[in-house]
Amino acid sequence: MRFLSLFLVLVVGLTLSGCSKFYHYDGPEVTRVLVYKTDRRIMLLHDNIVLESYKMDLGFAPVGHKQFRGDGKTPEGNYIIDRRNPNSEFHLSIGINYPNAKDMAFASSQGKNPGGDIFIHGQPERFKKRAKQDWTAGCIAVSNTAMRKIYSMVKNGTPITIFP
Repeated sequence: MRFLSLFLVLVVGLTLSGCSKFYHYDGPEVTRVLVYKTDRRIMLLHDNIVLESYKMDLGFAPVGHKQFRGDGKTPEGNYIIDRRNPNSEFHLSIGINYPNAKDMAFASSQGKNPGGDIFIHGQPERFKKRAKQDWTAGCIAVSNTAMRKIYSMVKNGTPITIFP
């Protein structure tokens, strides 16, 4: 009986270990992330070599640079990946350091809040299928499979450039 119990614990443990939303990555370091808003494409690069490329969605008002909280735009420019959220409402997420000093100065000159909490993230956990195109509040959304790979490959401190 003890052998059977130990066997069941082992089988359950091995089965659950295959359900992890975290991938292990031991390939070349991602040295930068490029986002092309018009093409709806995010690319992970090692120097000038594209390691991965994924389709993405943007904020609900995707044209133009994010300027204020609630404008539905995705920022454009140079930023840094600065945080991770393994418990995101959107599967997994990695943070972008928007707003930078220039973004804050512009919003302040207009008497407005620049917004924040801009992430690269997966799909909403409450939906089983992909959300409609360009549905975020300004974030970059990818499939959950892509997000697992991005989360494992892109480290904090990685530069990200977001093009129009």
